[in-house]
Amino acid sequence: MFNKTITLFLITMGLLFCLTEGVFASDIIELNQLVENPEVSDGQTVTVTGEAIGEVMVRGDHAWVNINDGSNAMGIWMRTEDAQSIGVFGDYKHIGDQLQITGIFNRACVEHGGDMDIHCASISVVKTGYSNEESVSSLKIIGGTILAFLALIIGIIYLKVIKKSDA
Repeated sequence: MFNKTITLFLITMGLLFCLTEGVFASDIIELNQLVENPEVSDGQTVTVTGEAIGEVMVRGDHAWVNINDGSNAMGIWMRTEDAQSIGVFGDYKHIGDQLQITGIFNRACVEHGGDMDIHCASISVVKTGYSNEESVSSLKIIGGTILAFLALIIGIIYLKVIKKSDA
């Protein structure tokens, strides 16, 4: 009985260690975690994902690219060649490329005037961006037309009342 208990305990402990998920440097971190607790990851290699937004800001052989993961946004300092691999940047009419970036996180980068940033070591486009055509529903168009027509009628009636009161 005692041997069975020890065997069962050892098997359980072995499975516990084998089936638990380890934490690796390549685990993806939300940008908001970096912003809210910057001292934890300062100077560490981090992996983040997010949508490329805005536009590339080239500065010699390097460039700034901003990404947004839905929780926050951050500037990424990368080689210009890496920035050229980004095809679509997010704006009002586009959903930008989804990027996975691994690099060194700096809570107060000495090289960039104390700004919080990530110096990119590797970049990959996880999902290609696309155009986001906004369509206005026909119900809104009809409603807007009716309201504009009513405003025109009320304006005409108002002007006629003012002319009668002046006369």
